[in-house]
Amino acid sequence: MKCLPASKLAQANGVALHDWHAEVLAIRAFNRFILDECHRLARDDAAESDFLRRRTQEELPPISNGPWHHQPFAWREDLTLHMYCSEAPCGDASMELIMSSQDDATPWEEPSPLCPSPSPASPSSSTALSPSFSSSSSSSPPPPHHHHHPPSSSEPTLLGRGFFSRLGIVRRKPSRADAPPSRSKSCSDKLALHQCTSLLSSLASLFVSPRGAYLASLVLPASQHSPAACRRCFSAEPPDGRMAGLDKEGPAWRGTGYGFHPFRVQATEREFEFSRRGIRARSTDGAAGGGRGEEIKVVASNLAVAWTVGGEVEEGLIGGVMQGRKGFDVKGASLTSRRKMWAAAVEVAGTLGDKVISEALAMGSYDGVKGGHLLEGRRRVKEQVRGEVLKGWLRNTGDEDFSL
Repeated sequence: MKCLPASKLAQANGVALHDWHAEVLAIRAFNRFILDECHRLARDDAAESDFLRRRTQEELPPISNGPWHHQPFAWREDLTLHMYCSEAPCGDASMELIMSSQDDATPWEEPSPLCPSPSPASPSSSTALSPSFSSSSSSSPPPPHHHHHPPSSSEPTLLGRGFFSRLGIVRRKPSRADAPPSRSKSCSDKLALHQCTSLLSSLASLFVSPRGAYLASLVLPASQHSPAACRRCFSAEPPDGRMAGLDKEGPAWRGTGYGFHPFRVQATEREFEFSRRGIRARSTDGAAGGGRGEEIKVVASNLAVAWTVGGEVEEGLIGGVMQGRKGFDVKGASLTSRRKMWAAAVEVAGTLGDKVISEALAMGSYDGVKGGHLLEGRRRVKEQVRGEVLKGWLRNTGDEDFSL
């Protein structure tokens, strides 16, 4: 399932990634690239970047004026950010595709009393399906009768892909029915939140202003694009856009560089060569040309790969750690892990000679860094979004007490 079970978080020690789905790993690698680029600029005052610029004194707000927003760098205004996904993001944006791939798309019977997020180990979710996405089409099936049930924020667990007629809710990563429970949220939910927090992580946002560091578009293959699902999942558009109610820049966000910046979801007929559909298409072509014509069974790989421009990051991961390394061993920490990113941020702050940021990073634990006053504005945004529109979001806690 390419995410760490909740029972393993206490052992992660900042070494293992909690979630290495492609979308999440790409964003982590992007943040590592940002930190590396900041370090390069910090080492040489004359250095230029194709991606970042130094902020001027005129654009920095007064220290006493609201939440801290004194990052030394900004994303260049002449650059926009785009993401291509070869499959629909797991979670709400893919629910219609899951329904259309079922032999019987009749909504599952709801348990009584209604529980929006039954435990993965409970009888009601033990029959969770693992449908193939390859036969999905871009058209959406008729909406089911129970099409939108906002979950209670008090629910202790989240649904995976089960109860697919429950739309517009926060879900966990999909997995097999016998997989250990996880609290890693779906890629759909994380991308929806990034529309408000920007693509920057907590650590990267200490050095780069979030203003401008937002996705402009999400590009999906036409076969993986359900317009109705994407509108509901990511937009504030009526009748069912779940981000409705968020101002472009609410009062609590003003002066922080944060805002609600919904990205466009666009479809392309171009398929990734090694997508499930691409592999099966080549199999079909081979059979037509006189080959054996046996159906190829496509299964997900347990290997994840991260790479950044310039080659600073180029690594294979299994189980959230470097391939070939023992689990949770510090030597196996990915360059995109919490531990390595924190260490990189400390190095950047030291090279810059920024005492304020250095002190914010010099806490005794990772949790202390994230709870520091410099990140107050970011926390406000996350709390408001989770409380008002992404209701039912459960924090994936247990790996915050480690130190460098």
